[in-house]
Amino acid sequence: MRRSLLSSLRAHLGRLIAACLAIVLGVGFGSLAMVVHSSASHGVDETIGAQYKGVDTVVKTNQASISPTDVARAKALPQAASVITRTSAFLQASFPGLVRPTSLVVESLYDTSRIAGPATSSGRLPTATTEIALPAREAAKYKVGVGQTLRLESYDKKSWTVRIVGLIDDSKYIGSAPAVATPAAVKTFAPDEYIAAINLAAKPGVSPEQLTEAVRAVVAPGVMVYTGAEFIQREVEGFTHGIDVLGGVFGMFAVIALFVACLVIGNTFTIVIAQRTREMALLRCVGASRRQVFTSVLSEATVVGAIASAIGVIFGVALSALALAMSREFNWGIPPVPLHLDASSLLLPLVLGTVATLIAAVVPARRATKVAPLAALRPEVAPAAASRAGILRLILGFLLLAGGGLLLAAGAAAHQVLIGVAGGALSFLGVLAVGSLLVPALIRVIGVLPARSGVPGRIALANAVRNPKRTAATTSALLIGVTLISLTCVGIASVRKTFDVSMDGQYPVDLVVATYNEKMPSGAADQLRAIKGVTQVVPVSQVRVKAAGDEVEVTGIDAGAAGSVIHNPDLASALKPGTALLDYSTMNLLKAEDGAKVTIGTGAHKLTVTARRATGLYAMTLTSTDLAKLAPDAPVTGYWLASDPKANGSRVIDAVEQSIPTVKDLSVSGGLAERTSYTKIFDVLLIVGVGLLGVSVLIALVGVGNTLSLSVLERTRENALLRAMGLSRRQLRAMLAVESLLMALVAAGLGIVLGLVYGWTGTAALMGGQTVDGGVQYAVPGTLLIAIAAIAAVAGLLASVLPARRAAKVAPAGALATE
Repeated sequence: MRRSLLSSLRAHLGRLIAACLAIVLGVGFGSLAMVVHSSASHGVDETIGAQYKGVDTVVKTNQASISPTDVARAKALPQAASVITRTSAFLQASFPGLVRPTSLVVESLYDTSRIAGPATSSGRLPTATTEIALPAREAAKYKVGVGQTLRLESYDKKSWTVRIVGLIDDSKYIGSAPAVATPAAVKTFAPDEYIAAINLAAKPGVSPEQLTEAVRAVVAPGVMVYTGAEFIQREVEGFTHGIDVLGGVFGMFAVIALFVACLVIGNTFTIVIAQRTREMALLRCVGASRRQVFTSVLSEATVVGAIASAIGVIFGVALSALALAMSREFNWGIPPVPLHLDASSLLLPLVLGTVATLIAAVVPARRATKVAPLAALRPEVAPAAASRAGILRLILGFLLLAGGGLLLAAGAAAHQVLIGVAGGALSFLGVLAVGSLLVPALIRVIGVLPARSGVPGRIALANAVRNPKRTAATTSALLIGVTLISLTCVGIASVRKTFDVSMDGQYPVDLVVATYNEKMPSGAADQLRAIKGVTQVVPVSQVRVKAAGDEVEVTGIDAGAAGSVIHNPDLASALKPGTALLDYSTMNLLKAEDGAKVTIGTGAHKLTVTARRATGLYAMTLTSTDLAKLAPDAPVTGYWLASDPKANGSRVIDAVEQSIPTVKDLSVSGGLAERTSYTKIFDVLLIVGVGLLGVSVLIALVGVGNTLSLSVLERTRENALLRAMGLSRRQLRAMLAVESLLMALVAAGLGIVLGLVYGWTGTAALMGGQTVDGGVQYAVPGTLLIAIAAIAAVAGLLASVLPARRAAKVAPAGALATE
C-alpha cells in the first residue's frame, strides 16, 4: 500500500495542487494571526518589564497625588534599600513654529543605582535646574534638538527658559514618554508636586512580598500596594487586553479561512476519488480490503495536509515578519514589535492544517470504500436526482433555517448578541444544507439570459445544474466568504450610521472656536475658512444675562446659517425667533419644561422666549436677532465650524488650534475629535475585516477553479464530442466561463442578501440597547456591495481561464479515443 500511495500522489499531484493551495492559504493565515499576536504580547511584556527593572514594590493611588506623609513613611522603612518618587509637573511648552504652546509632562530624575531609569539616545541627562531632556519622538515631532532652548509655562502663568541637553530613548516606551528634569527643577515648576507613584527596592535578604506587606502596613487606607511582579502583570494585562481582543478577531478569521479550505479540500477529494473509481475497483479486485482503501485515501490526505501545512506555516511566518517590519514605519504609540516565534504559533497551525485536511477527506474516503469491485469497472451510472439521505438533509436544512431565523429575530428584538450569533450560525447551516436545491434553482433563474445567447450558454447552464450536490459544494465556499464580507460591510456601515446619528445628538457642531476675555480679530473668519477641511464658518456672540435670579450664558447665531454647522436637523429647524435652545442643566436651573415660556434679561433689554430642550449646544442658544434685543452690542466671541467628512479630523483640529495667532487663549472643542477617533476605528475595522475575509474568498475561488479543472478532466470525452460536432475552441472556453460565472454570481448574490440580513440583525442586537438618540440606523453600502459582486464575477471568470485553456487544447479525435 505504501508504493500504491506514493504512485497515487505522483500520478494525481496536479489535481491536488488546488487543495494544497487552499491549505497553504488557510494555515498561513492562521500562522500569521498567531505569530503577530505572540510577537505583540511578548514585545509588551519585555518592554514593561524593562521599564520596572529593579522594582520590588509599587505604591499607587486613585487620588490626585500620593501624600507626602505616605512618601515619608515609605522612606523610613528599614526593609527598603531604595525609595524613589515618580514626581511630575504639567506644563505648557512653546515649541518653534507653534502659534500657541502645547502641554508637556516633566518628570523628576531619581537615583537609578537600584531601579532602572531613563536613558538618552543622544546628549545627556539634566544636571541643572535650567536643563531638560525631551523624549526623542516628541523632539522629532516638533523639530527640536540638543542645544536648543525651550520656553515652559505653568498653568498659573509662570514661565522659564530651559536648554535641551539630551533626548530620552523612548523607542521601547509604551505610550508617550515624559520629559525629565532635576528634582529641584520640577519643584520649581510645580511647588505642589504631583506624585504619581512610589517605587521601592528591597534590601538583600528581604523578599518583595515582605517589603510589600511592610509598605501596606504604613500607608494610608485606600492606597494600592503591589509587588513589582504583580504591578508588571497588571500593566501588561492592561496593554495586552486590546492585543488579546485583536488576537481573538484574527483567530476567528483564521478559523473561517481554515473552514473554507476544508470545504475546498473535501470537494477536491470527492471529485478526485470519483475520477479514480476504476482505479479503486482494480485495487479491490486484486485483493485490497475496504479498510486498506480507506486507509490509503486518508494517508494520502495526511501527506498532502502535512506538506501543505508546513509550507503554510513558513508562508505565515514570512508574512508576519513583513507585517511587523512595515508596522515600524508608523507611530502607533507602541514600541516596535520584534518577530517572536514560539512553539504554539508554529506547531498549532501545522497540526490544525493536517487534522483539518484529514477530517475533510474522511467522507470521500468512506465513499471510496462503498464501491463494489465489479460494479466500478462498468460505466458509471448518472447520480440519482434524489435519495433518502438527500431528502432528510433538505428537511433538516429547512428546520435549521426556520429555527435560526426565529433566533435571529429574537436576538435583534432583545438586543442579545449571543442569541443573534446562534441564530445566524444555525440559519447559515440551513442555507448550506438546502444548497443542493437552492443553488441550482437560482442558477436556472439567472441562467436564462446566457442560455438565450447560443449553444455555449445553454450547455453551460445544463452543466452547472447537472450535479446539484457538487455545484452546491463548489459555491458554498465562495458563499461563506461573500456572506462574511457583506456582513462586515453592512454591519460596520450600520453601526457607523447609528453612531453618526447619536453623535449628531450629542455633538451637533464639529468645532466650536471661542476666546475668553479677548475679542476675535476682524480677519479670524477668513483665516478659519482657509484651513483645508473646514467647509463652513459661522460667527457666534456670547453674553451673560439675568434669568430667574441667576446669570446664564446666552449664545446668539444667525438662524439662516445655523443649519450649515448644526448637524442635528431637528435642532437647526427649532432655532427660530422667539425660541431658546436650552441644555439639561439650564432647564433645571430655570425650572422650565419643554415648550414653557421663559423670560430673560432685565429692564429695557428683556425677552420672553419658548424653551426647547437641546443637547450638545451651549447653555442657551438664541437667534442673533433675539440676542440683539438683549445685548445690541454683543461682540463676536467665537465661531462654529463644519468640516469635510472626508478630511483628516486630527489635522483639521491641529490647524484650527494653531490659527488666529493674535488671540492668546483660543479654546477649540466640539465633536470632531470624537467623530475622527471612531471613524478611524471603523475604517481600520473595515480594512482589516475585508482584507482578512478576502483570504477566505481567495481560497473559495481556488476551489471553483479546481472544480472546473477536475470537471474538464471528467468531461473530456463529452467536450471532445462537442468539438467534433462543430463547437469551436472559443465557444468551449465561453461555455466554461459562463458556467463559472453563473456559480460565482449565485454565490455573490446569495451572500450579499444573507450579509444584509445578518448585518442588520447583528447591528440591532449589538446597538439596540445602547443608542442614545435616533435608535438603530440600518445602512446599505451600495458601492461596496456592488464592488463585491463585480469582484466575485471577475474572479469567477478568471477561475475558468486555466481549465478552459486545458479543455481547448485537447484534440477531438484523441479525446474520443481515451478511456
